Amino acid sequence: MTGPTKTMAVLTCSALVLTTAYTVALGSSGWLWFGVVVLIVATIGMTASDSAVPSASRPRPPERPGGPTQP
Repeated sequence: MTGPTKTMAVLTCSALVLTTAYTVALGSSGWLWFGVVVLIVATIGMTASDSAVPSASRPRPPERPGGPTQP
């Protein structure tokens, strides 16, 4: 996982914990849970796209004719 994906995962876990604490203390709020579900789906999407193609197997752009030393 890259840095932004890890940050998104931490944010999602924090939102889940805070929403659960809010629900226990003050009662359920459908919009909060909807937001957490959207965050979870977005995190899953980021994780899937981050791990779909490893950077080592990505194709390199073709070199210019004449080699890399010519302008």
